[in-house]
Amino acid sequence: MRELRRRIVAQFAVDRRVLALAFARMADGIGNSFLIIVIPLYVASDVVGGATFGLGESMLIGVILSLFGFLNSSFQPLTGRLSDRSGRRKSFILIGLAGLAATNISYVFADTYLSLLVVRGLQGVSVAFIIPASIALVNELATSQDRGGNMGVYNTFRLVGFGSGPIAAGALVNLGPYRLPADVTLSGFDAAFYLATTTALISYGLVTLLVADPEATKANAGADLSIDIRDPSGEHLLDPIFTLGVVSLFMAAAIALFATIQPQVNARLEQGSTWFGLQFAAFILAQVALQTPIGRACDRYGRRPFILAGMLFLIPTTFVQGFIASSVVMFLARLGQGVAAAMVFAPALALAGDLAPEGESGSKLSILTMAFGYGIAVGPLTSGALIGYGFETPFLFGTALAALGAILVYTQVEETLESTRSVPVVGDD
Repeated sequence: MRELRRRIVAQFAVDRRVLALAFARMADGIGNSFLIIVIPLYVASDVVGGATFGLGESMLIGVILSLFGFLNSSFQPLTGRLSDRSGRRKSFILIGLAGLAATNISYVFADTYLSLLVVRGLQGVSVAFIIPASIALVNELATSQDRGGNMGVYNTFRLVGFGSGPIAAGALVNLGPYRLPADVTLSGFDAAFYLATTTALISYGLVTLLVADPEATKANAGADLSIDIRDPSGEHLLDPIFTLGVVSLFMAAAIALFATIQPQVNARLEQGSTWFGLQFAAFILAQVALQTPIGRACDRYGRRPFILAGMLFLIPTTFVQGFIASSVVMFLARLGQGVAAAMVFAPALALAGDLAPEGESGSKLSILTMAFGYGIAVGPLTSGALIGYGFETPFLFGTALAALGAILVYTQVEETLESTRSVPVVGDD
């Protein structure tokens, strides 16, 4: 028992600032993921009205939710570059968290569709300040020998927050209204928005008190906003960091295909929404369980083997979903996709961190986070368009993306010298 406890502690033995930042992202992740469940319910309620711009309710919900992702991803290269130029990651994170708290509370007063669009858009821009600076800070607090483990711990706690928020969100709304002291009544929606605001403020406090920029962080004011597509060394056709971004986009899109087609999945498998929720959550469960150990392992054995193996495993786990006739097997397939993604995401971030020049972590790593965000947004739109051609068609498309991603990793990405060093796992005797 003592040995097991020592091993568990060792898995999360990272720089305390990384751990504090991971807890902070877990807190704001809870609040932000709340809104994925609450906003559709809020739009469909009698509270919101005004001009619909000729759009139906379901389309309005889709536009409001997707606006966050597209603006968040689009602004990340800019905010990442600006944080490189200033060399102050913490300040950018705090700006983003302050904006997130302000927009969360603004939902209480947003009672028209236009105001919801504006608030959701500003929220996407706010989070764009947080993500590149956070990833860059984790990268700069780590070394080539422990970068994978640090990325794994950071992503694990972030996903715990993101995965747990939706579980409580529906219940919080449905159990309202709430009677407070002084004869104050709080609706279920307002309670959700206040709680999301509170988690953002908790995150702000944790970063303020426990996180600091490393002394080694240097500003790179000479860098421009361009993204290298061709490999400047001439060894490969594509720049390796750009390639990792494309692979991240393909991976995210293949996994997100599932999100839009709930009615078709439930009808085919003759299941209810509870089974669909479990299948949707299986991906996150696998990520939470494996991000940290895989991050540690890629520190020991190298990044590229895990990235390649993950993309290869994504091929069958995506393909089989188009032909499954069992709810249990679909759950296992989604779990397999989560395993594949865990093998790709933390090692890819670690490898990009190894490759990023000094002072350019924000802009270089934002290529991966931006691409992942676009993939999450593009996947559901693609499956919605392709499902009319047959249930298996979206998954065949995702399979092709996974196969192309594996080819790109095999042909365009090389291991760095620093990440091939075999190092002992933290906690080994």
